[in-house]
Amino acid sequence: MQDYKKMEYSQNKDVVLRYTPGHFITPHSHVNYYIDLCDTKARMKEARAAGESLAEMYMTSDIIDTILCINGTEVIGSYMANKLTEAGILSMNSHKTIYITSPEINVNDQIMFRDNNKHMIKGKKVLVLIDSATTGGTLKSALDSIRFYGGEIVGISAVFSVATQIEKFPIKALFTTRDLPDYAGYAHDNCPLCKSGVPVDAICNGFGYSTV
Repeated sequence: MQDYKKMEYSQNKDVVLRYTPGHFITPHSHVNYYIDLCDTKARMKEARAAGESLAEMYMTSDIIDTILCINGTEVIGSYMANKLTEAGILSMNSHKTIYITSPEINVNDQIMFRDNNKHMIKGKKVLVLIDSATTGGTLKSALDSIRFYGGEIVGISAVFSVATQIEKFPIKALFTTRDLPDYAGYAHDNCPLCKSGVPVDAICNGFGYSTV
């Protein structure tokens, strides 16, 4: 599983997508590539490059109060917020800086916020940041949660995304299926790899993978 191929983002060579073909199970589907963004989320140079590259897509925005970071993207989100602030993107927060926060997921897979941090969502213009999006299930839950807590969604960003849009919101991603045109996802109960007897290589989620 460590034998990855690498791809550089066309506008910044420090943004690297690591991927490997195979048969993988995610929370929402079976896929034929594992996208590894562990180093992108944790290594300073790569996280900064990814965050700043994503920020470039929002330079014409009016107000961003909060970046909601999903699947451990807080470091990327921090660099993104810093770049946006340097570019003069406004925040209506009293301290004039952007919140970077992450959700809690309860036992029912619902995204929630506690009393001490829901002020980062209520009445705020919220940008959602995720590492990768395939079916969009996690993003849909995030949008529902933001609305439940009284926030306003102003955008969705991803390092890699198969989905191009959730509801009316386009997903602004650094890498898409244009970069991996044969990437495919399948429903758990209708996977051609399973039907062909291809063994599962690993079970994956936002934290990483476990080989089987």
